[in-house]
Amino acid sequence: MAKVRWDSEVDLLVAGAGPGGMTAGLVAALEGLDVLICEKSELVGGTGATSAGTLWIPANTQSRDDGYIDSADDATAYLNALIGDGSADVRRATFIAEGPQVIDDLVARTELAFIACGPHPDYRSNLPGASSSGRAIIPEVFDGRLLGRDFARIRPPIREYMLLGGMMVGKIDIAHLLGRWQNVGNFIHTIKLVLRYLADRLRYARGTRLVMGNALVGRLYYSLKKNGVPIHFGTALTQLVKLEGRVAGAEFKTKEGTLRVRAQRGVVLATGGFAHNQEMRRAYMPRPDPIYSMAITENTGDGIQVGKRTGAVLNPPMHGQGGLWTPVSRVVRKDGTEGLYPHIILDRAKPGLIAVNAQGRRFVNEAVSYHDFVEGMFSAHKSSPSIPCHLICDAQFIRKYGLGIIHPGTTDLGRFERNGYVRIAPTLKSLASAINTDAEVLTETILRQNGFAVEGSDPDFGKGDTELNRFNGDPDHRPNPCLGPIETEPFVALEIWPAELACSTGLVTDADARVLDDNSSPIPGLYACGNDMDSIMAGTYPGPGTTLGPALVFAHLAAKHAAKQ
Repeated sequence: MAKVRWDSEVDLLVAGAGPGGMTAGLVAALEGLDVLICEKSELVGGTGATSAGTLWIPANTQSRDDGYIDSADDATAYLNALIGDGSADVRRATFIAEGPQVIDDLVARTELAFIACGPHPDYRSNLPGASSSGRAIIPEVFDGRLLGRDFARIRPPIREYMLLGGMMVGKIDIAHLLGRWQNVGNFIHTIKLVLRYLADRLRYARGTRLVMGNALVGRLYYSLKKNGVPIHFGTALTQLVKLEGRVAGAEFKTKEGTLRVRAQRGVVLATGGFAHNQEMRRAYMPRPDPIYSMAITENTGDGIQVGKRTGAVLNPPMHGQGGLWTPVSRVVRKDGTEGLYPHIILDRAKPGLIAVNAQGRRFVNEAVSYHDFVEGMFSAHKSSPSIPCHLICDAQFIRKYGLGIIHPGTTDLGRFERNGYVRIAPTLKSLASAINTDAEVLTETILRQNGFAVEGSDPDFGKGDTELNRFNGDPDHRPNPCLGPIETEPFVALEIWPAELACSTGLVTDADARVLDDNSSPIPGLYACGNDMDSIMAGTYPGPGTTLGPALVFAHLAAKHAAKQ
């Protein structure tokens, strides 16, 4: 081919400034490499910034130091039971073996800091090797003011996760906020949160106390800035450049034209997967084609597509899926835009709520993980329309637990009915009419589950049987923390759709995150991590942080490998 005219040259080039790409660039810089990160959007963080920010890292140091004991052998047994025998998957073994050391290295050498989640059951807590604690960690709260003007570069969380128009709160904060009138400690915590937020709004567009995914991204970005790693924004990957059998660099589209960057040690693909590439969604996701996605709109499969053109291959979706899922409700905001609220843990497992399909029948254990709930939707839809489905409860349930964007304690549901978020009716018959289902069937379904609530057992779907169910239920409710009656008018229905949190199908790699060709040989100079890399979980969802844990681990391993070249 003709001689390439390079615009710049670095040791390692990273495409994408999500958690995976930022970690790869940061570790490479710490190893002494000259690094450039190119980001398609104008913000850092990708979909990771809008996530809960949890990492699933078996046997991590943070949990061990807090007294939560886990072992690599148990984690291996759990993944083997969930996915299948992993003896041939060296990546899975590498992740379990290297994960704790990777996190410890990042904590020691960067501004990243994590705390143990403590008790937090794996999502299939009834399988061999499952753990009730010791595998989930979250980033410590981060002060966004440390970034100065660059705080504006942090992708905000989804609006539905912020209070007062811009205040972030974590799971721990929620307990204090809901119980703010119960004791002095909760009240003081609440006042401090609000006062800090009000002070922030004098200078910033939103609160600077960052939690969850924003805290992870903020800490990574701060670390990159301290280590002098540049990020080019508005720079979209268009193709890789291969010279003498090796990936030698890449081309990007910018506002000024084409940018060609040579990379002596390699290129890391971390562009976030194919969530908004309709052709790839049809090819790799289940039927009916899912309409909604929690991924940022810039994730259009750029890294995967250029990788394929360079000889890389994709694994077919495992377990019949190409995504990792959450149920969502649609939110029409005051400005007319539409948002999605992910129903992760706050409502589905609580007593006094069921999910019904178009026939008015239950089809799933409502208290399973968000991923398993949506898999239940797809499975049930094959025999009876279950996409969308409806969550059914009564107003008394909402006053106690909330529902989606409706906070606990809400008594006036009128505005949520007027904007179409929920359907409200004085009788089950009229509610059935409102959601276009059979009134007799819906009534029969609810009466049957009301009987289960009294007995404390759900013989149909086992709601409340597993540790995960009970963990997310109401521990003060008896006899079953996940089963309660639906009997006090008015009755409420909320429409629910499937949406993917991340893509699980991506480029095949080895244990060093090197991208492989159709002969299972590494393509020299090419790495992938995050959602551009084929998920080691093979379409399953073992626990909180299923995507971010492997993303950081294999980004770290990719950078370490490149530094040795």
